[in-house]
Amino acid sequence: MFPMEYDKMLDKLYNEVKPLEASSERFEIPKVKGHIEGYKTIIANFGQILSVLRRNPEHMTKFLFKELATPGTIDGDRLILNRKLGSKLINEKIEAYANEFVICKECKKPDTELIREDRISSIQCLACGAKHPVRSKI
Repeated sequence: MFPMEYDKMLDKLYNEVKPLEASSERFEIPKVKGHIEGYKTIIANFGQILSVLRRNPEHMTKFLFKELATPGTIDGDRLILNRKLGSKLINEKIEAYANEFVICKECKKPDTELIREDRISSIQCLACGAKHPVRSKI
């Protein structure tokens, strides 16, 4: 008699519980918003991008300056690059930064912090506890 009650309860559960819908991922890097002034590219929402990635502005700008082969400066929430660059290229480099220095290699979550022990930089995941070394020469 007990197994029959279990089957009824299981059927009721399947009928009442809605299946999970595919939702957009909670971690989305904002696309670059900016413009070109003369020979300079100005990224107006750089502060917003930094707050989503939760990384040190100096670390990220050093990466971008090296990858984009251009010097630049931070002006408040803006990033000024001393070269004309397309937003597609800048977005690709920011995505590459996130994959290297923000996203956990194990669980693929952005809940990480960048730590430095001796001369080795690592990502410590706050979600799963994994620890991975990262490219230290930026």
